[in-house]
Amino acid sequence: MESEAPIHVLMVSFPGQGHVNPLLRLAKFLAAKGFFVTFSTADTVGKLMRTANDISHKQVIPVGDGFLKFDFFDDGGGVTNTDGSRRTLSDFSAQVEHFGRQYVCQVIKDHAETHRPISCIINNPFVPWVSDVAADHGIPSAVLWVQSAASFTAYYSYFNKLVSFPSDADPYLDVQLASVVLKYNEVPDFLHPFSPYQVLGTVILEQFRNLSKPFCVLVDSFEELESDYINYLSKLVNIKPIGPLFKSPTATDTSKIRGDFLKSDDCIEWLNSRAEASVVYISFGSIVCPPQEQVTEIAHGLLDSQVSFLWVLKPPAKHHGLPPYVLPEGFLEETKEKGKVVQWSPQEKVLGHGSVACFVTHCGWNSSMEGVALGVPMLTFPAWGDQVTNAKFLVDVYGVAIKLGYGHAEKKLVSRDEVKKRLLEATVGPKAEELKQNAFKWKKAAEAAVAPNGSSARNLDAFLKDIKEGGAVRVNEI
Repeated sequence: MESEAPIHVLMVSFPGQGHVNPLLRLAKFLAAKGFFVTFSTADTVGKLMRTANDISHKQVIPVGDGFLKFDFFDDGGGVTNTDGSRRTLSDFSAQVEHFGRQYVCQVIKDHAETHRPISCIINNPFVPWVSDVAADHGIPSAVLWVQSAASFTAYYSYFNKLVSFPSDADPYLDVQLASVVLKYNEVPDFLHPFSPYQVLGTVILEQFRNLSKPFCVLVDSFEELESDYINYLSKLVNIKPIGPLFKSPTATDTSKIRGDFLKSDDCIEWLNSRAEASVVYISFGSIVCPPQEQVTEIAHGLLDSQVSFLWVLKPPAKHHGLPPYVLPEGFLEETKEKGKVVQWSPQEKVLGHGSVACFVTHCGWNSSMEGVALGVPMLTFPAWGDQVTNAKFLVDVYGVAIKLGYGHAEKKLVSRDEVKKRLLEATVGPKAEELKQNAFKWKKAAEAAVAPNGSSARNLDAFLKDIKEGGAVRVNEI
């Protein structure tokens, strides 16, 4: 007797927290719809994920009508060399590619031999070689772009030389993008000659060199938020906004299946004890490490403003070679009635909590999308890359934020007085009310996008249809 095996999708993520999270959200959605999804990334972070969450290597988890399996591949020691020294980012990326290519080829071969072939491979930026391997084996592939459609437009325009960008000869050039002019310091700064991280720009642009191979580019955004950029790009590539992915409904509760690299501290009970819309939430994501001087100024700004706060102060990663942060003497004692400092938090739960009034963010796209979709006003504190572009949009286009910090390339310290002033502006008074109203509008739009027949829901349905038309596998039932 013949039976239909679940369609098998392989997902390959760059080993970074901001890459794993959105791809895992998509994995859970596809599994809930009846697919068998293998989620893979380098074992360097696989170890962290297994320690921080209730998951294990090769574990197959029933999700809705389908299954999700975690499968981590060796990456030759991760970010450190055999002598303990730190690998450069380009060396690390090359190492992930070397081992990752072997892994993906082997997975394809193994599944073909068991007559349960892989029907589609999905990767995110920084691992563009996945598209090559898929094409070499004749397997359809897609890319999940984990930044905004506006940032995609910037990279696409730069790669294809469609508009002029800042250069060594003219570093202060403004850039015209669809409906917005970006100043030189608002362009994704991996593309800027001043950036110390230009190597990341090179890695990202490799995906654009490969854009003819994936049949589709998925974006963790929604049409209503970025219609100008979606409309512009749709004439150039097959682009499908499918976000906010963290809000995509699944038939069963998948909140316990997480990809955090650090175990979250318990913040929710503390938030439950705070008044409605009274807490400022501060988090700079998984990688950004503000300098000690800036941490000191933020601490004094919190003290002087007297606001209630939840501050995620993650210790600098060991490979940065930085000492642990030191808070001003007496800070914890003075703020114990009003504030809480933790190392990591369950961010979507925190931002969705009624006691949170404002979000001080590094403006990574995941955080920006969570803030927008949960209707939380923001203070922008970008560091690099697309964060400086996202900050511009949060403030000037979406109208949900006030500018606070600067990109690291500008080497500007934000004073305690400025921190205090902006905290109060974002939480009390007419500007706070305006931000709140705009944020509420986008929250409603995000909810509508992922609701049945919403713009993102329709795009996800179309994507599922594309994969299914690649052919469901029929196998002999033993």
